[in-house]
Amino acid sequence: MKLVTAIIKPFKLDDVREALSEIGVQGITVTEVKGFGRQKGHTELYRGAEYVVDFLPKVKLEIAVDDDVVEQVIDAITNVANTGKIGDGKIFISPLEKVIRIRTGETDRDAI
Repeated sequence: MKLVTAIIKPFKLDDVREALSEIGVQGITVTEVKGFGRQKGHTELYRGAEYVVDFLPKVKLEIAVDDDVVEQVIDAITNVANTGKIGDGKIFISPLEKVIRIRTGETDRDAI
């Protein structure tokens, strides 16, 4: 089992969710986050004053999946979230040691 963590642009969330649903992903956790990478933020003008926005709004997705669908999940996110511009995001893959569904006590694959 793997935990796929993806940081994407907020306006791509619905498209990514649909693509994940189409390949059978049953659940994701979404968090609104802020951060920067090579994009390094930008400057904005507000009421005549210029200020620097260091952290840009992003969306963090966490998806627990079985090993056999990890590549499909990566492909779905990469294909849909890609705009070809800086700041499209990143995908991180981590091993999941154990998963437990609180309601039923199911573990590992059955809990996903």
